[in-house]
Amino acid sequence: MLNMPTVSVSPLHMGLPPNSNTISNTPRLPEFNSLFELKQVLALVVKTSTPLSVLPLSRVASLCALTPSFTCAQKIFMHVGQPEIHFWNSCLRDFAESDSPFDAILLFHQLRQHNICPDSFTCSFVLKACLQMFDLFHGRIIHAYIEKLGLQSNLFLQNMVVHLYASCEDINDARQLFDKMLQRDVVTWNIMITQLVKRGDVESAYALFLQMPAKSVRSWTAMIAGFVQCGKPKEAIDLYAEMEEMGFWPNEVTVVAVLAACADLGALDLGRKIHEYSEKSGFKNNIRICNTLIDMYIKCGCLKAARDVFEDMKERTIVSWSAMIQGLAIHGQAEEALELFSKMIQTGLKPNKVTFIGLLHACSHMGLIDDGWRFFASMTTDYGLIPSIEHYGCMVDLLSRAGLLHEAHEFIKDMPMKPNAVVWGALLGGCKVHKNIEMAEEAIMHLHELDPLNDGYYVLLSNIYADAKRWEDVARVRKLMKDRRVKKTPGWSSIAVKGVVHEFVAGDETHPQAEEIFKSWNQILELMKLKGYVANTSVVLLNMEESEKERFLHRHSEKLALVFGLINTPPGETIRILKNLRVCEDCHGALKLISEIVDREIVVRDRNRRLNAFAPSHFSLLSWTVNFLLFYEAFWIIGNG
Repeated sequence: MLNMPTVSVSPLHMGLPPNSNTISNTPRLPEFNSLFELKQVLALVVKTSTPLSVLPLSRVASLCALTPSFTCAQKIFMHVGQPEIHFWNSCLRDFAESDSPFDAILLFHQLRQHNICPDSFTCSFVLKACLQMFDLFHGRIIHAYIEKLGLQSNLFLQNMVVHLYASCEDINDARQLFDKMLQRDVVTWNIMITQLVKRGDVESAYALFLQMPAKSVRSWTAMIAGFVQCGKPKEAIDLYAEMEEMGFWPNEVTVVAVLAACADLGALDLGRKIHEYSEKSGFKNNIRICNTLIDMYIKCGCLKAARDVFEDMKERTIVSWSAMIQGLAIHGQAEEALELFSKMIQTGLKPNKVTFIGLLHACSHMGLIDDGWRFFASMTTDYGLIPSIEHYGCMVDLLSRAGLLHEAHEFIKDMPMKPNAVVWGALLGGCKVHKNIEMAEEAIMHLHELDPLNDGYYVLLSNIYADAKRWEDVARVRKLMKDRRVKKTPGWSSIAVKGVVHEFVAGDETHPQAEEIFKSWNQILELMKLKGYVANTSVVLLNMEESEKERFLHRHSEKLALVFGLINTPPGETIRILKNLRVCEDCHGALKLISEIVDREIVVRDRNRRLNAFAPSHFSLLSWTVNFLLFYEAFWIIGNG
């Protein structure tokens, strides 16, 4: 007899009334965890004339599946008199949810070899295994069985097939099946919308979204996150406002998506509103939401609010620490950033590659060359991390900003991988700052090959030539852009007032308050001149009269956005502006002076995530280029929400 725990066999299973005699005479069956033990138990069952129905039949199926004892299990199920597919389905479900989902496919083939007819549950479990492995080949086989068995009306199975095709990069077949479906539910629509968004086809996803007869929170969330993912935060926020009007309450994934849009757009008021909502809704301990809040507040220039969120977190991930380190750096608190890194190490949390990108950026913008080299070396020596091309790019940026252009050039030549456009672009930026035309021409030669349609590099080289008064070379670069059909990105600045985002372009006269804006600007300009302001016309890299250059400078979009903010916000309120291009030196100096005149803090963020914080008593300037948050990770999971 096996020496292992036993289970009682109820007299009811043996067809006997439950009295004291039958209970005392009930045989006790051992548990079994292998085929050998199963055979011993079967011998005991036969010897004691115990019905086979007392056996845990699902356990029998799991032990006999994919073994020569498969037929033995079949005989047991036949004697029990129940459909055996029920027990094999239980086994298929366990396989599909295990670390070896391919076993479900193997078992399915075994069922077919023994002429065991699958049912809808069989197909659903095998499809789940196919989804786990992105196995389109076997998924198509199951789809064929669904058609053969006449299960086309099973909406759950149809949704799984659509999901499988779309997940396995066959979006055309998924769409074709979707269009042919006679019945769809909200899950069907959500699957297609989510998968289209995941592939960057936001236009097609939005077209489907508009056609939906009924939407769920998941539907709205997928589209909001999709707009953020493809660089359309304004559309994301507008859609969220529409979602609120329709009476839908955002879930945790929605909150993350909207906060990410607020971060990209600098929409602090809405970000604070969402923060308050998440606190009331019990989302305070959601790490992803907290990380996004830190990111949002930092990008909106609210370091204290970001720090408060960070300090209140009961649990922090490497993303939390990295975002806060970077936030301190861009607010000019490099020492505090390095101290926070030390605290992170003391907690036992190991930095990852993203952490070091943040540290190297902090060193770059604070001119901490020795610390930068130390962090770069410690990646490998202390943490076993192999630097990627992003880290090499950070080092080139560090050396180039410090004026060590030849060292940066040698560093690029010694890189273990081929330098990309970002690396050469960092060198080109250093050449602009330190007026090294010869090295700039070498950098642009590589950039023409690596990223020929990036207008920023052409403009930067043109500016370098213009700064040296080499107007013929400026004309040559512009002709090259024209020949290659490279268009300069138009500049714009945006400001959010009372929840509404207003955009301005240089010399913008289309805004309803344009006349008032220009009148107010002239008044402010007079006050600026009294304080010694002189337009920095050197930043206008065009061959024109000085008066024209001044007029051109005075109508830069960030100045217009600032004046609009001064007109439409109460005294003392911080003004926050987002610029899609880099802020010029004249605007930088002008906004700093205006901050003193109007006694207001002014925060301007440019396309390099550079944060210009102007206040009557302080000034800080730093850049950041790392976005730590992968906010849309969770919403790929399809459900019926």
